[in-house]
Amino acid sequence: MSGKKTGNDGQLSRRALLGTTAAAGGAVLAAPALAQGTATIEWKMVTSWPKNLPGPGVTAQRIADQVATMTEGRMRIRLYSAGELVPALGVFDAVASGTAQMAHTASFFWQGKIPASVFFTAIPFGLLPHEHITWIERGGGQALWDELYAPFGVKPVMAGNTGVQMGGWYKKEINGLDDLNGLKIRMPGLGGEVMRRHGATPVGLPPAELFQALQSGVLDATEFLGPWSDRAMGFQKVAKNYYSPGFHEPNGTGEALFNQVALEGLPEDLRAVVLEACRAENGRALAESDWENAGSLKLLQEEDGVEVKPYPEEVLTALRKTASAVLVEFAEKDPLSKRIYESHSAARARLAPWSDVAMRRFLSARDTAS
Repeated sequence: MSGKKTGNDGQLSRRALLGTTAAAGGAVLAAPALAQGTATIEWKMVTSWPKNLPGPGVTAQRIADQVATMTEGRMRIRLYSAGELVPALGVFDAVASGTAQMAHTASFFWQGKIPASVFFTAIPFGLLPHEHITWIERGGGQALWDELYAPFGVKPVMAGNTGVQMGGWYKKEINGLDDLNGLKIRMPGLGGEVMRRHGATPVGLPPAELFQALQSGVLDATEFLGPWSDRAMGFQKVAKNYYSPGFHEPNGTGEALFNQVALEGLPEDLRAVVLEACRAENGRALAESDWENAGSLKLLQEEDGVEVKPYPEEVLTALRKTASAVLVEFAEKDPLSKRIYESHSAARARLAPWSDVAMRRFLSARDTAS
């Protein structure tokens, strides 16, 4: 960001954060003709994803496109994929510092910096996508999320959802708990801690590095998202055992981050457009992921020779017990973490009986062979 004036604290000025230009060159979207003298607000969006990655990469680009369309070119967002402007796991700091006005990512990447952030993507044996959205929208989750990120000058919102996750790709079969011992696995969030307590070694890597790590032996196993995104990443070429359920991530909320100064500095109508473009992706992306995951699962099984296997019940029972202990310990880290844990637990307790009556029983009735 050379050439931009900054304050004494090193952060960009409000004007620089907002961005006003028609000459920023490189905006990925062609703007409609504007009235003479009307400036175009241009933002940078950094992401944690490879360019146009099925699922979150597609969502990020669609948000940028929707903003340009809905504002008739008054605002344009240039998308930078992982590594183009900042590293995949550097997007939070980029938004906090003002290097970019916006990011698209996933909250569990900030577990080392903000431990409670994991709750806003998913936790082991936690909320399903519709339950998670309900917690954020109606159960107080958004206020807690805002409070968690406020010290960094960052505003978070939901922005897309990749749905229920798969358990991951394993080079060798998992027949019992002993098979987890010594396993080098990429599993972020609290799921990785659960696996660690059963002898596995969680390895933290950004998405773009996973295929090579699995192929080279740096990893013995990796989880990522669902069949659509996973197949695009090529994991089926080096591992044939695909496990479910995704106990560690029953939900796949994408996270949009905004520099608070930049967001508040937008005209009210543009601010509403940006936020609603993100909100609209929660339904659109979930529908897309469910549809594409179903098709890709069929291809993985019928064309790629992948075996889709359930985790053994012994393994799931042990993981569920360990996850409960990990979450209780986590809640004691600090008062805000405890409040987030308690809010999430209360939402699960409220919603689970309804999900059971409305969904589990219906699916059993619908899909049981006559």
